[in-house]
Amino acid sequence: MSLSPFEHPFLSGLLGDEETASQFHASADLRCMLQFEGALARAQAQAGMIPADAAGRIAAVAAQFSPDMAELRQGVAQDGVVIPDLVRQLRKAVQPEDAALVHLGATSQDVIDSSLMMRLTAVLRLHATRLDRLVTAFESLRTLHGQRQLMGHTRMQAAIPITAGDRIESWTAPLLRHRGRLRACLEQGLPLQFGGAAGTLDKLGDKADEVRAALAGHLGLANMHQWQNQRDHLVEVANLFCLISDSLGKFGQDIALMAQMQDELVLSGGGGSSAMPHKQNPVGAEILVTLARYNATQISGMHHAMVHEQERSGAAWTLEWMLLPSIAVTAGTALITAEALVGKIRSLGRD
Repeated sequence: MSLSPFEHPFLSGLLGDEETASQFHASADLRCMLQFEGALARAQAQAGMIPADAAGRIAAVAAQFSPDMAELRQGVAQDGVVIPDLVRQLRKAVQPEDAALVHLGATSQDVIDSSLMMRLTAVLRLHATRLDRLVTAFESLRTLHGQRQLMGHTRMQAAIPITAGDRIESWTAPLLRHRGRLRACLEQGLPLQFGGAAGTLDKLGDKADEVRAALAGHLGLANMHQWQNQRDHLVEVANLFCLISDSLGKFGQDIALMAQMQDELVLSGGGGSSAMPHKQNPVGAEILVTLARYNATQISGMHHAMVHEQERSGAAWTLEWMLLPSIAVTAGTALITAEALVGKIRSLGRD
């Protein structure tokens, strides 16, 4: 059993997206956090803060280190974050003379937020690929059926005749805009978080800017000033996920209504009914509506999480951990579901 329908033993068949969800598994998070620690040591060696051979040894250990998960869980219960115990374990794993150089000048939020940005970059790339495929599928649908006739509806009432191409355009155009937003986000790069205890990198002195730039380069993140109490970057990404699922919800709603009318749409492979064997339920269309409504509900929590007290908020930060993974997976599931649904449209409109 699972509390999450996205990873439920059988509900995940409807709602799951393992490829997106894998970026939020503990193994992926730990891999990126340890990559941060190794990259930090290398960046500090480049700036002349620590010996290069020590940095090499720390990075080598971090790259293959497997922490004790039971101890991490106990540490989180006590500290509220995983990094104090992870760093303690990593310092025990490196050579004694290198231990004090691990995590030098960094704070827990630097590691956790940067890990998240690395993994979100992978999710955005995955979703960009899916958006490309979906846009191509809609373009093929327009080629096949775009000149056929539909009855346009306004406010749920018959209005005037339109073409199937007109309605397909209303499904495709928002996706093109979202794809542009997503590509711009990837081109700019998600930002490194690196601010130290209170955002000032005080322990790095005049080497702070140099180390930050080198660290961002090693991790493939944008070199930006610390943002530990400025969460608009995360809300922008979450909002992009919601825009995608919202637009696909409109597509699903239209398909569900057209399936109800039965004279303008032919779908293959509808869902069966245990009581009415003749039915072909538009399951994919329905789930797109559900996913859109779910994300529209969750995004408000991300806006609440923007309200940080002073230089750091534990409460707002933890709320992000609860919300953002499901928002990302919801968008991923919507993209998979929409592409499958387009592929089931056998006829759209009338001659």
